[in-house]
Amino acid sequence: MSKAARERSARERLAAERKRQAAREKQRRLLTIVLGAVVAVAAIVAIAVVVIDQQGKRDQTATAYTGPQAPLTREADGSIVMAKAGVTGPTLEIFEDFQCPACKQFEENTGKTVKELAAEGKVKVVYRPFHLFGEQRDPIKGNSLRSAAAALCVPADKWLSYHDALFKFQPQEGSEGFSSEDLVAWGKDVGVTDAGFEKCVVDQQKKPQVDAMTKYALETRKVTGTPTVYLDGRKLENELGDPASLTKAVNDAKSGR
Repeated sequence: MSKAARERSARERLAAERKRQAAREKQRRLLTIVLGAVVAVAAIVAIAVVVIDQQGKRDQTATAYTGPQAPLTREADGSIVMAKAGVTGPTLEIFEDFQCPACKQFEENTGKTVKELAAEGKVKVVYRPFHLFGEQRDPIKGNSLRSAAAALCVPADKWLSYHDALFKFQPQEGSEGFSSEDLVAWGKDVGVTDAGFEKCVVDQQKKPQVDAMTKYALETRKVTGTPTVYLDGRKLENELGDPASLTKAVNDAKSGR
């Protein structure tokens, strides 16, 4: 092969190699672009999931109760009394724990009737929230305490709204719930404007009073479960799940039957 032919062949091989390198570089660039797009899409999806999740949490917005009710006052022992002026009996006492599923069911089934009876002046209602699950492990124990302590930070006139929100957003047993952030947010949702409310909730400033109310429920009144409801000292049983039966029991007590 002549020298000219050899040089031409070398140039052709070099050109072919450069062409192959260019093709490989193009593939690498294309792969980089594709991978970058995949990563970008994944990031967008992840952000969307977080945003949706946060929106779901924000959707847990408490609403102010606007139904029938009687005036509310907070007693020195922490209990909340709902009664029309001059109504001193019969007295319906409700011992409850905001982490208790049966209490939530009672509220869903009969809570409206309790409020209506008080609004009609037929009964004096005394709400006695306490920390039933003190002997349980977390998260049940913590949920029980945080919610009870937070409820005592709420002014009496906002009690029903906050009370109902705690049951509405009750966490499932065994799951984390009733975070300080949520407890504060729900209070603000229903109109609590007290300057010290947030600190009261976050620092669990009402824990000593919750402990005292719990001792009263368990030791003095011998409450063994929730909800426990007394009508003039008589423990109600079947009436708890039946609004009509509860109404009859109150009317009977009112008339002295």
